[in-house]
Amino acid sequence: MNTDTAKTIFEHAMSEFLKNNYEASSELLDKAIELEPNHKLALTTRGVAALKMNRPDAAIQDFNRSLQIDPSYARAFHMRGLAFEGKGDRRAALDDFNKAIELNPEYGAAYQSRGALYAKMGEEELAAGDIQTVTQLAHLNIEAYANANNVWRTNQLRVEEMLESEMNR
Repeated sequence: MNTDTAKTIFEHAMSEFLKNNYEASSELLDKAIELEPNHKLALTTRGVAALKMNRPDAAIQDFNRSLQIDPSYARAFHMRGLAFEGKGDRRAALDDFNKAIELNPEYGAAYQSRGALYAKMGEEELAAGDIQTVTQLAHLNIEAYANANNVWRTNQLRVEEMLESEMNR
């Protein structure tokens, strides 16, 4: 198994993915997965690329393989739910969104997707509850980011003060 090569190919695939070159990304991911068949992130990314290219069946296969490798991978459940929704299978989509949220109760994107699906199903109260949760999670994430940034800035200022003290000696 040549993981260095698989890693390099995966990095190139991600670069193509970020440029919205999903076909090129998918081809590179094929090579990475061939070298490292249990590359969970490559499988999931290839599934997302398939979704972007409107190939939900191929996406579902990749998400299934990813979940065989890691049955607790909330993102694969969420993305598979989107693929099921794209195929019109609302029940399977809802089951996967629920599983993603069960595995990661702070997974805002899964709440957003479930809320949107509830809205399509005419379940306005459930949709509103999920959107409210998304809002709360976003607020907590912003607060956590601000706190982390404040800690970093405080530490940076301490280092600068120490450097100034050393320079003034």
